[in-house]
Amino acid sequence: MSATAGTTSLGPRGLYLITDGRAELAPRVEAALRAGAGAVQYRDKSDDDARRLDEAQALAALCRHYQVAFIVNDDVDLALAVGADGVHLGMHDSTIAAARERLGPAAIIGASCYNSLVIAQRAADAGADYLAFGAFFPSNTKPDTLRAGTELLRKARVFHRRLVAIGGITADNAGPVLAAGADWLAVCDDVFGQPEVGLAAGRYRELFY
Repeated sequence: MSATAGTTSLGPRGLYLITDGRAELAPRVEAALRAGAGAVQYRDKSDDDARRLDEAQALAALCRHYQVAFIVNDDVDLALAVGADGVHLGMHDSTIAAARERLGPAAIIGASCYNSLVIAQRAADAGADYLAFGAFFPSNTKPDTLRAGTELLRKARVFHRRLVAIGGITADNAGPVLAAGADWLAVCDDVFGQPEVGLAAGRYRELFY
């Protein structure tokens, strides 16, 4: 039987980790959580359903322990199965309305808005809890993605939603993105691609506290 979606909310600001599909995922995520990461998105585009379920269950348990939001990328069924706190949807994924109906009113639903205020308006109107914009910098995870400018974040404040900046974010280049209005920094390679995950994640704390 599928679990219901979790109830941990997305806080006001912080480091939003996006997993990278590499081995030994759970201990590396835990190192980042110990260092102060505030949210985790499980992103795995493979078709290995058994492994994805095992990994998502392990990460959901870790996030509950550290009391941070656990989000599943692009898979409402998996989010339900592991009791995730919500789901992140892209342009070609499930609709926000359909995800809300299945996950319930307390679920966190995020939407990729790329570099478009029009998409952001539609997502906000549909009930998205946060709006993700980017890429703001060249990205190893998505090298061909659309690019966004910081002025987009300033304009997006009108939607009164949490704003997530994504795409090539590092602890060194994040200052202007935060100054423009980003609440959360979505990071993959600058944490999980580093030799010491905990140290890499810890570098973001001074940006928020």
